[in-house]
Amino acid sequence: MKDGEFTTLYTENRMSLAHAILGFLLQAERTGYDLKTSCFDRCIAYLWTADQAQIYRTLDRLAEQGWITYKVEIQRDRPNRKVYSVTEAGKAELTHWLQSPQPVPTVRDPLPIQLFFAAHLSNEATIHLLEQQLAARCEKLAECKQIELPTLSNSATNREQFMQRLVLELAIRKEQTYIDWLKTAIEILNQEALNSSQPTVILDTPA
Repeated sequence: MKDGEFTTLYTENRMSLAHAILGFLLQAERTGYDLKTSCFDRCIAYLWTADQAQIYRTLDRLAEQGWITYKVEIQRDRPNRKVYSVTEAGKAELTHWLQSPQPVPTVRDPLPIQLFFAAHLSNEATIHLLEQQLAARCEKLAECKQIELPTLSNSATNREQFMQRLVLELAIRKEQTYIDWLKTAIEILNQEALNSSQPTVILDTPA
């Protein structure tokens, strides 16, 4: 692929929606609707999100690039649908991308920025903010743990499931680490609030 070619399909950290779609289409032929509901919403929502419009725009670009092709299935009672599949060129591109080292991404998480400037808030307001995030993170962790994939030690696990489980373990550990940090931050702020609320003892000085 030439320098600059197809750059519109890359994001800042080069995790491309295009390549995620190529990966799913390599597994099986799918429609745009299938990609949204069965793949992004059910399989990797905890990793990567995409709305229907993004998926269809990317499918059009992939087809223009020659990385995918499609066939139109005629339906009597519903609109005709396009069923997409990967071309040999698309397989080659996916293989190339899978082997490409990725730079460490800059995570744009607004909470640390809020906390960075939180000296303007009271401890009570800051703690409330952190507790809300803690609840959201605990909910996401629970969702990750509900995903049904064989354990890494399961001898019946196939290679695809093994790789998916590795990624899931990463997501679980990241959420648990964030939760641990939030709990520590809340505990520290609670202690600071307690200390600041205690009366200051002023010692008498000799005349």
